[in-house]
Amino acid sequence: MGSLPAISARGLGKQYRLGEREPYGTLRDTLVRAVRAPARWRRADRSGAAPTVWALDDVSFDIGEGDVVGIIGRNGSGKSTLLRILSRITEPTRGTATVRGRVGSLLEVGTGFHPELTGRENVFVNGAMLGMRRHEILRRFDDIVGFAGVDRFIDTPVKRYSSGMQMRLAFAVAAHLEPHILLVDEVLAVGDAEFQRRCLGKMHDVSREGRTVLLVSHQMGQIRRLCRSVLWLDGGRLRAAGPTGETIHEYEAATLARDLAAGGSAFLGWDLGDGEHRLVDTTGPVRVRVHLAAHVAVTNGHFGLGLLGVDDEVIGGWAFEPLSFPAGTRSLTVELPSLPIRPGVYRWSMALFDGGNNLSGGRLLEKWTAVPDLALEARPLGHPQDAWAGILNLRGALTIDRQSQALPSAVEVR
Repeated sequence: MGSLPAISARGLGKQYRLGEREPYGTLRDTLVRAVRAPARWRRADRSGAAPTVWALDDVSFDIGEGDVVGIIGRNGSGKSTLLRILSRITEPTRGTATVRGRVGSLLEVGTGFHPELTGRENVFVNGAMLGMRRHEILRRFDDIVGFAGVDRFIDTPVKRYSSGMQMRLAFAVAAHLEPHILLVDEVLAVGDAEFQRRCLGKMHDVSREGRTVLLVSHQMGQIRRLCRSVLWLDGGRLRAAGPTGETIHEYEAATLARDLAAGGSAFLGWDLGDGEHRLVDTTGPVRVRVHLAAHVAVTNGHFGLGLLGVDDEVIGGWAFEPLSFPAGTRSLTVELPSLPIRPGVYRWSMALFDGGNNLSGGRLLEKWTAVPDLALEARPLGHPQDAWAGILNLRGALTIDRQSQALPSAVEVR
């Protein structure tokens, strides 16, 4: 008989009354609300019931121990509400959510911190809340502080921390205190690029240790890199659940169709001029054909094309301006003399502006990380070992010439 899932949701639903904030907080806050509640309810009865909305509606899924799962969807689709329920910050209106194991969560900047306590004290408080003993926290304390980069301020009350410092310490605590399940919301988007890379690396380490990770992000590159499967929430309902590549492709296709129906400019697809998305020869000319539907005319516009690696680093970028064409369906073709980079999986990033570019006051019509990915299947032309091949894939030539004169003898140094 197989082991029980780490997380199990059945018929999960959460209803909010518009105009009211979710009531969670300290015990003191709860008691105050209980005293004030009757008066509030009487006011509601006289003025009529406030409208409600289901942030989650009949959501069911299982997540196995050690799974790394992304949660995607538009703003307001219920992603953060789901994590708040799994973190026991809020209770569902109906249905059940069963979480097996110690949970570490990073849902908002400073989550779980008491503003009057120092960083050091908050680390120990959070560890105690996770059921850890003092010696276990001490063993990880230096790693937490070093990762967060708050050594000088660790004995300062966190209310004096910047939001970035709070976020770094909160992530370090959540990731280093070895929860069985790590829940991370979009908060990583507020960090600088270097810290984001460190956070992603740490989450990768956590997943390799067999712990369960749930990641909410609008950055599909992060989801593709870290997650083996994806839950797609749409309007509070579970629209799809499955392997990362397939589910993201379905989500992005639906997003494009929705944007197109709304009358915006939308990228419809791309290929290498022959319907292919796979390149086997990188030494000759490469043609990238981009299909889009422009519902407005583009005047003095800008088209940008970028090639991204697995970590979303920019491998190459090309800008074309000024562009002008009437509304309608168009194909834009970019000719490259070659694409001499190592075999692997890459992504195109595209942007279309009207009336200039991002620096000259142009209006962004559409930005798209293209699907599907570009698969470079050329054979290695340089070094046979990936560790020494680098990003370029260029053939080299070596010649050995006979030495025409004797080499100078070694000079003795006294």
